[in-house]
Amino acid sequence: MSVSTPATPTFPQAMEIAAAWLGHWQNGELSDEVLADRVGELVSSLDGARGFFVVALTSDAPLMDRLPECLVLSLRQAGEGVVDLSARNLAMSTAMALHHQRGGDEGQRAGSERVARRCTELLRLLEPTAVKQRLERLLAGAEGSGEDVAFLDRWGYDEAQRTAIREAVLGVADD
Repeated sequence: MSVSTPATPTFPQAMEIAAAWLGHWQNGELSDEVLADRVGELVSSLDGARGFFVVALTSDAPLMDRLPECLVLSLRQAGEGVVDLSARNLAMSTAMALHHQRGGDEGQRAGSERVARRCTELLRLLEPTAVKQRLERLLAGAEGSGEDVAFLDRWGYDEAQRTAIREAVLGVADD
């Protein structure tokens, strides 16, 4: 059961590590606290955080649906990198849900909507000031100004997708 973490894992290594840990956690072989400690170490690097979120947000495992308090604390302590990735994942999954809906792929649409819902819930639990600042930048980008315009342009999101992203960002503040 010991899956060691390289000091700075590559993105593929981080995905592999996160998948193994998620499996052990789901099988009751890893406590919430131990998982939170390990995830805290993993998300301390960009590739580690990216790998963790790709696996955790898309997995059928319920971790991101019930977010143990100790895991939330580890993710909050990781700082703005986790906030940034969560906001970007919210934008991408929201835009992709619309893309899949247009293509008639209900399975993929449902998966993208689940990722967006998980990102929304996570953003509500992270450090409020950092989340507010990051979402304000994303909202400005979706409205056509600021540094996130390049991010949204890079993915080729159209106006309807940008509108959906704006609605998702505003939805983070809703209870």
